[in-house]
Amino acid sequence: MSEKTKPAYGGQAVMEGVMFAGQTSYVTAIRRKDESIEYFELERKESKIEKRLKKIPFIRGLVALVQASANGTKHLNFSSERYDVHPKDDETIKKEEDSSKLAMALGVGAVGVLSFLFGKLIFTLTPALVAELFRFAIPGKTGQVLLEGLIKFIFLLAYIYLISLTPMIKRVFEYHGAEHKVINAYENGKELTIENVQNQSRLHYRCGSSFILFTVFVGILFYLLPFVATEPMWWRMVNRILLLPFVIGVSFEVLQLTNKVRNVPGLKVLGYPGLWLQLLTTKEPKDDQVDVAIHSFKKVLENDKNASKNGIQGSKVIS
Repeated sequence: MSEKTKPAYGGQAVMEGVMFAGQTSYVTAIRRKDESIEYFELERKESKIEKRLKKIPFIRGLVALVQASANGTKHLNFSSERYDVHPKDDETIKKEEDSSKLAMALGVGAVGVLSFLFGKLIFTLTPALVAELFRFAIPGKTGQVLLEGLIKFIFLLAYIYLISLTPMIKRVFEYHGAEHKVINAYENGKELTIENVQNQSRLHYRCGSSFILFTVFVGILFYLLPFVATEPMWWRMVNRILLLPFVIGVSFEVLQLTNKVRNVPGLKVLGYPGLWLQLLTTKEPKDDQVDVAIHSFKKVLENDKNASKNGIQGSKVIS
């Protein structure tokens, strides 16, 4: 099967493991304290409305990101509860889960979505507020918008760099690298062995890190439009909030475009800024981390193979 005909898989690094989103399921594999590997699986279900919306350009990005936030939080919750607990103590975890099963089912996904939206809102509004402080030196609209974009870019780099200094996040970034290596090996038709996967790049065009960077660039273009004001300040804030869905939608399409042209000479450079950012958000993984990622991905492939007998299909996701 060629790369063009292969379904697009993506994933997310979690605590001591990797979550992969397949066509029919979401699977997380983590390394437990006793070196064993444990799985957490969720069936990939979408309503008819969700499926229809995900076929509409500029809207499908919003739907995909909300789904990714909701499901990603469930898998993060699973990994954070277990990665540093010895399996012999699982009974304690089980009792806690049973006592709050309904709350978990209703609340974890919602928390993930709200956290994503709140974080994106803060990341959008704060640079505008800071840029406004320098209006005495840079009063024009173009200067203000460019300054706002520069501040947002600096905030993004500073945030990623500072959290990468913590041992825990460094481990997560290593698993992020393992996730990309596995996807690259699969898309390049390589057998999923530790050696083959380690020989792949830890960077990938269809990465959420690239998407975040594209929102900065796309935001600048939107804010430069004649009908988008930078003053008074309160109206500037309102504009940023109202434009947020459009910025996200267009950025998602840019991400998909850079992935489609990644093998086209002259056009593949469009995705380079996102790849450069991934030099910060991914680290070279160790063999045991790649092993966990391979286990997770093989389980996803197994689920898709079994489901294909019933004619079940899925959709693309961000890695």
